[in-house]
Amino acid sequence: IMPQMGESIVEGTVIQWYKKVGDPVERDEPLFEISTDKVDTEIQSSVAGVLAEIRVREGETVPINTVVAVIGSVAEDAPAPPVVPELAAVEETAMEIEPEVPSSQPMTAGAEEEVTAKGGPRNSPLVRRMAREHGVDLSKLTGTGQDGRITKQDVLSFLGGAKQKEGLPEVEGLEAPTPSDPDARIEMEPMSNIRKSIAEHMNVSRRTSAHVTTVFEADVSRIVRTREELKHVFQRDEGVKLTYTPFFVRALLGALKSFPLFNSSIDGDRIIYHKDLNIGIAVALEDGLIVPVVKKASEKSFRGLVRAMDDLADRARTRQLKPDDVQGGTFTVTNPGPYGGLFGTPIINQPQVAILALGGIHKRPVVMNESIAVRPMVYLALSFDHRLIDGAIADQFMADFKRRVENWDEKIA
Repeated sequence: IMPQMGESIVEGTVIQWYKKVGDPVERDEPLFEISTDKVDTEIQSSVAGVLAEIRVREGETVPINTVVAVIGSVAEDAPAPPVVPELAAVEETAMEIEPEVPSSQPMTAGAEEEVTAKGGPRNSPLVRRMAREHGVDLSKLTGTGQDGRITKQDVLSFLGGAKQKEGLPEVEGLEAPTPSDPDARIEMEPMSNIRKSIAEHMNVSRRTSAHVTTVFEADVSRIVRTREELKHVFQRDEGVKLTYTPFFVRALLGALKSFPLFNSSIDGDRIIYHKDLNIGIAVALEDGLIVPVVKKASEKSFRGLVRAMDDLADRARTRQLKPDDVQGGTFTVTNPGPYGGLFGTPIINQPQVAILALGGIHKRPVVMNESIAVRPMVYLALSFDHRLIDGAIADQFMADFKRRVENWDEKIA
């Protein structure tokens, strides 16, 4: 089936099939590759047998839990069953994660049932959600997907055309060149599936959460000194490069225990407090960003944390992550510092309520005891959801985190 690669994911795109119908398949052997807004990854076969049927073609996007292929036993000689995707069960499952929408929206549930009753194909949960959010009547759209289904791109194209009809004001000197312009020196290429999905996910997050960012500065002299003492030991004993990120994550875990509100999520008018501290660590890839999750990070030793983070980052870059590796995150850390940035204002990874950005570590002059000294300093930026978190508690959380960073004293065996 099409797996769910994260709590907010409702669909996935099949990028490539590694097997053809009739090929033998081993258990845990890579079978196909998918793309979502969280990850491009290989999906392994859950059983051994023969690939009897491929139900979803390359490039096709389908809801989670859709049957994409059928694997039979070697002894089976019966012809493959007809291609009938079990969309009804899929729609019911996927709808469970969709928020309720006021009945004032143009595309109501009743209108959707009316379209289906007329013989039209059922549309994915993502398409229906986009229609509700933008007030689009799906009955007036012509679908370009399989069997006439309306795709996400159909909705986006409709919205783009509607904006053009609104007559947006033109600014002199800022008219964009078009491909038909013979003097236009431009090059065009389509967005990758992961980039299109990231764009949609970021827009959804900005529409969902009331983003506010607070920035603190910390002296990381103790962390820098400790890392210098241990980096060769870790390379020798663990075979991994010791970076600064595990130190910050370790300090973050203590702050999250003291302020559990930051390890929560919002469900309607309820607050869900997560008992486990599952920390997502953003990893930059050539064609996008992925956030694998260190599960129950607070239960790991410092060495265990380093090993877990290194393993996830390595498998993310080699596209070997599994669905469980990107699910269940309760707080996210992103680290643009190594690229030279001072600090960033990151977008919250839904359905979480906060995200921490680590800036670059730079030596700067600071005033200490009425004198000027040079210290390694870092900017720490926290974006939080103001629907739940007020500025006062956000700064209290960051002050606690800063204290733990500046007073690092953990003994690492």
